[in-house]
Amino acid sequence: MRIIPAIDIIEGKCVRLSKGDYDTKKIYNENPLEVAKSFEAHGIEYLHLVDLDGAKSSRIVNYKVLEQIASKTSLKIDFGGGLKSDADLKVAFESGANQITGGSIAIKQPDVFKSWIQQYGADKIILGADAMNEKIAISGWLEESKEEVIPFIQGYQQEGIQYVICTDISKDGMLEGPSFELYQRILDSDLSNQACHFERSREARLKLIASGGISTFDELPKLAELGCEGTIIGKAIYEGRISLKQLENYIIKL
Repeated sequence: MRIIPAIDIIEGKCVRLSKGDYDTKKIYNENPLEVAKSFEAHGIEYLHLVDLDGAKSSRIVNYKVLEQIASKTSLKIDFGGGLKSDADLKVAFESGANQITGGSIAIKQPDVFKSWIQQYGADKIILGADAMNEKIAISGWLEESKEEVIPFIQGYQQEGIQYVICTDISKDGMLEGPSFELYQRILDSDLSNQACHFERSREARLKLIASGGISTFDELPKLAELGCEGTIIGKAIYEGRISLKQLENYIIKL
């Protein structure tokens, strides 16, 4: 299971929110590059970078932070927040993103999101399935859609999506543990388990990335045992609940 620390950006600074509420913003570091370098120094290879300003606006905003981290570290970055057009996607990839995450656009402009999967390939496009009460939330989690999380994921699996980040918003930033039961149900509903209903080219297994609520190191092996392909860790690192040394040792053992 891949270990993927998170850096959330507001006004160029490294912050964390609770349950996606912008009013709970806490600044942890004014230099995201410094944070990214500390991850890299402990053997971490991946980074989840979120443009929270972009998520609330109509365009990508903090692409300069992406560019700086991508050019000055070797981290493989998945970037999300504010990607609403082909031009935004071009900026993200040109600024150094290895993958991009689309959430709101997959609900509001599904044809555009599907075209990105076709153009860039399933290894470059991640579906953001962020949910409150198992309904997909959009626009920086400020709106709740009517889409239920499991059918939403299955629908995009049929379009070729493999990578899915699922955040249970009620858990995000609360340090109360992740949604093990939800992730189990998502993995059990993986359409590749029913390959007879699938075209041969779409039989790739769902790569589920858990996000939200990680609070202790002991939760990581449990997520791996469930079958999660990766896990995103944010506040638990910044609040010292999980040390970078623990993550380094875990990665070495893998």
